[in-house]
Formats: sequence, C-alpha cells, structure tokens
Amino acid sequence: MANKIKTIDVTDTLPDIDSFCDIPNARISGEIFHRQDIYDQELEKVFARCWLFVAHESQFKKAGDYLTTTMGEDDVIVVRQKDGSHKAFINACPHRGNKVCFSESGNARGFICNYHGWSFNIEGNLIGQHESGIYESSNFDASQWGLREVAQIDSYKGLIFATFDAAAPSLAEYLGPMTWYLDALFDNQEGGTEFVGGCIRSTMDCNWKIAAENFVGDILHAGWTHDSAARAMLGGAVSKVSDFEESYSVNWNGHGYEFALDTVGNVAVLGESALNKYLHTIKPSVAERLGDFRSNMIGSVSSCTIFPNFSFLPGQNTVRIWQPRGPNKIELFTWVVVNKSAPDDIKEKWRKGAMMTFSPTGVFEMDDGENWEYCTKTARGRVTSQQDLFVGLGQNSCLEETDLPANVYFGQLNEANSRAFYQYWGDLLKSPNWAAMPNRNHGRTEAGVNADKTGIKGA
Repeated sequence: MANKIKTIDVTDTLPDIDSFCDIPNARISGEIFHRQDIYDQELEKVFARCWLFVAHESQFKKAGDYLTTTMGEDDVIVVRQKDGSHKAFINACPHRGNKVCFSESGNARGFICNYHGWSFNIEGNLIGQHESGIYESSNFDASQWGLREVAQIDSYKGLIFATFDAAAPSLAEYLGPMTWYLDALFDNQEGGTEFVGGCIRSTMDCNWKIAAENFVGDILHAGWTHDSAARAMLGGAVSKVSDFEESYSVNWNGHGYEFALDTVGNVAVLGESALNKYLHTIKPSVAERLGDFRSNMIGSVSSCTIFPNFSFLPGQNTVRIWQPRGPNKIELFTWVVVNKSAPDDIKEKWRKGAMMTFSPTGVFEMDDGENWEYCTKTARGRVTSQQDLFVGLGQNSCLEETDLPANVYFGQLNEANSRAFYQYWGDLLKSPNWAAMPNRNHGRTEAGVNADKTGIKGA
C-alpha cells in the first residue's frame, strides 16, 4: 500500500531572521534573495509544510489521468483515482529512489521503475517487481513499500493543493477568507473554470520570492515598467491606478490580493474587444451569483498570490507557479484559466492573449523577468546584499470598519500585502511547527452584510 508522509523533520532555525526581515520597521535585506542557507531552510520550513498548488481538476478527465509537477524541489505525481478523487505521490521508487514517471502528463494503469522493475498501481501500491521470487524468499512485505503519498490533498473550486505535513492546518483554514475573493475568478459562472492549452514552462534567474511578491500586491510597477509594452499593445498607457476612486489590498496568512473595481482593466491590455464584451455580458449573472462588489473584480486591474508560490492575474487569466530551483533560479509553470461555459472562440482569444503578454516571449513577461533577475543579481554583492530595502507604503491604510473579509487596506498602491507576505515567510522560518506560528490576522473571517454594496462600512 502507499505510505503517507506523516511528519516533517526540521532543523534548527536560523538565528538572525529578524535582522533581515524587520517588518515592524518596514525593511527587508537583500540577503534573503541569495543565501543558500536561507534557501535550504525555505525548502524545509515553507515548501515542505505549506499547502502548494499542484493541479486543476480540469486536467484530469478519467481514472489514471496523471501529471507530474514539483512541491518545492520534490518531484510528485498527481493521479486521478477510480472514485474521482486525486492522490499525489513522491515521484521516486522506494527501492533506490529512481523516478518512476518521466512524462509531464498522460493516462496510465500504473507506474514502473526503469531500474529494477518495481511496479505500482494508480493507488500507489507496490504490485510487482522483476524477479519477484527473490523478494518473497526475503520476508519482504510489499504492503510497506508503496509510493510515498503526500500527507494531505484537497481542493477549492477546482484548484488542487497538497502538503507534505500532516500537522498543517486544513486547506480551508489555510486559505481562510481569501476564498471570498478567489471566487471572483474561479467561481463567477455555473460550471466553474478549466485550464485550456498546455503548460508553458520557462526559467528565470531570479529568487522565487521576488516573483511571488510582485503578484501579491505590486501594481505600482505596472505604470512604469509596462508603459512601453502597453502602448505597443493598446496605443496608450495602462490605467493609472492612482486615479481609481476605490481599490484595495487584502491579505491573510501571507496570501495577498490587490484589486480595483473597474471590471475590465486587466483584460483590456490584451487588445481583444471581444473579451471585454464577454466580461460585460456575464457581469449581471456574476452580480446575481456573487454580488455587485465582486462582479466589478472579474477582469479588473488586479493580481494575487496564494502563499508561497501560486499566483494569478484576473483578466489576463494566467495562473502560474514560481517553482524554486535554488536561491537564484525559478522554473515558471503557466496556464490559462477560463470559464467552462465560455464560447470556444473566447477561450482561444484568452489563450493567444496569454502567449502575447505573459509567456517567455510575452511583452509584459520580458519586462518583469529582466527586473526580477537584476534584483536577484544585485543581492549577490557582499555589501549590496546588506542594504535595507523599503517595504513601507501604506502603513497607515488599514480599514478597521469594513464589511470586507480578511485584513483590508485601502488602495492598491500599497505594500501592506508585501509586508504580510514577508512576515509570514519570516514566521515560518522561525517556527519549529504550526502550533508555534503567530496569528497576525485581525480582519473578518466572513464578509459582512454590506460587503457586496461597498467595501467601507457606512460609506
């Protein structure tokens, strides 16, 4: 049978986390982007313990459908079971550790190791070996040597997450009230969403946190970094976020979502009027399903990161994972997400739009990649790495009187989500277990009665 991972052994924490992650004073150090010892701790304390995005339910049509991905730097296989559920296993044979699946995706009745012929069914059970008789004569118990299964696997609105840590909070606890905002993209129409096209894979020479933090709440860069690309795509500048009458930054457990209420600001940069029209067409049904407030979010100027490394852009409809490959490198997995109920031509326009904007040759991705790589490269300098980096925008913008859920801050031009992201990261590196993690959340766990009318109570 498959053996579930039960506990994660962690080494001693680094003694100086607070010296380069000083959130009360709105500063971080460039050292966190290049030190190997910090990265090694991240693999243990962050990627081996947190809930990580591994797949979307639409990628599995029938029993035996599988895909391979990574959780941190651990290779895993995600497989649909006969009962429609999903399991995830370490992609390594428990005999000598060789990979048992080399394909990115497919359908299989089981997996066989190339080395010594150990074979496993889709439930992860060891069902045979080359020269099986020699094992039988050695008092071998096959039930104890199945593929190692992740400790927990669960899903939310089609998004499948897994964790290696049996002691981790449930996925519902981990995501908390952020699910209220996730629904604006992943549950705005009956039938939910699906991934279309394949997975775009690329690499960047940057630290994973720089990319994840960019999506957690850094809309500030867009009007400057992406100005020339936007003018090429649209013949004009991107929306000026500071002109929006109402926009927000919200966070919880290190997750962050920054958004305006302009409905189509993000999708507009794709230059496809049909996509704008589609969102305006479905907006009334979204309002009926989710309320007026979230109907204004469906393609607005916005971005989100679910801690640690799962991000998405509403409107552009790109979903990505920043897979760590050392302190100075990531492998980027990107998909396009659409409503299942959308017309085929609309789905195709979104697929092509993602290729033009957020792919290795995309006009916006090239801008971002260059910035992130140089942020990482400068952090390698012995003196430069110790320079304080400012993360203090919006320190006095918290909204205490609001009907919106989670920790809410007024305005997108705000680094509240970045501070929350790095604070959660620092807390994980300092905490030997989940029970020791401080609770820094102060907002509502559910939306108030007026949340669909206005974000600010009484306004």
